[in-house]
Amino acid sequence: MRSLYGAIVNYKQKEIMVNIDRVYQKVLALANKEQRGYITPQEFNLFADHAQMEIFEQYFYDLSQFIRIPGNSTGHSDAITNLEEKISFHEIYDELIEFNLNGNLFTNELERLYRIEMIRVNYDSEKGVSVAEEIQLNELQKYGTSPLGDWSKKRPVYTRYKGGTNPQAIKVYPHPDPPILNPVFGLLYTDEVFVSYIQKPATPNWAYVVVNDKPLYNSTHATHFGLHESEETELVYRILALAGVAIEKPQLTQVAAGLQTAQIQQEKQ
Repeated sequence: MRSLYGAIVNYKQKEIMVNIDRVYQKVLALANKEQRGYITPQEFNLFADHAQMEIFEQYFYDLSQFIRIPGNSTGHSDAITNLEEKISFHEIYDELIEFNLNGNLFTNELERLYRIEMIRVNYDSEKGVSVAEEIQLNELQKYGTSPLGDWSKKRPVYTRYKGGTNPQAIKVYPHPDPPILNPVFGLLYTDEVFVSYIQKPATPNWAYVVVNDKPLYNSTHATHFGLHESEETELVYRILALAGVAIEKPQLTQVAAGLQTAQIQQEKQ
C-alpha cells in the first residue's frame, strides 16, 4: 500500500504571466490618445477574459493548421515550436486524482480543465504504470465482450460521459480501488490514477480599491494574464477592439485593427 506522499510528484509548469496593470494602462493610453472615452475596470476585466481565451484557443487551431501543411520548412517548424512552447505553460503533468469506487472522476475536480492529454493507472497488483487508452462510449460493449479487445490492468481504458449535473465524467476500466482514509497517515492509495491535461488560464482581474472616487490598482488581489509574455501586445489590441464595439466607438475598433494588422505584417517579415 502506497501513501500519497510516496506517489509520483506532480509537475506543473510555471505560467509566464503578462502583467495586467501594464496592459490596462496601455489600453487606457491608446484609448485616450484617440479621444475615444474611458474604459472602466469592470469593462476591462470582461474584455480581458474574452481576449485571453480567444488567443488561448487560437493556439490549438493554428497548431492544427501548421501541422497539416506539407513539407517541413524552417519557418513552419519554428511556428509549431513556438505554439507548442506557449501551450506547454498550461500543461499539468501526472496529477494524482482520486477516483470513486466505480472508477469515476468528475472533470470539474480538475482545475480549469481544457483538454485531457493522458491518463495513467498504477494498479497495486501490477508492476509499472500503464497508459489508459480512450474509447468511445458506444464502443464500450464491443471492447468489453471481445477476447482481444477486453481491458485489463495491463491494458486499461477510459471513456467519457455526461456525469449528471457535471458537464463531463471519466470512467476507468478496470476500476481502480479508491484510497483508504488512515487516521494516522491520511489518504493511502492502493491503486493510483494520474491525469495529464491542459489547463485554461486563470480569469484575469484588474483588482482595485476606490480612493477619492477613483479606482486605484490593488496588486495584492490582482490576477495576471496566464499567457506567454509575448502576447502582451496582442492582448492590448484585442481589448481595444472589444472596447470600441462595447462603447460604440467604431473608430477605436478600427485603430486597434490597424495596429494588429501592422503587428502581423511585422511578424511575417
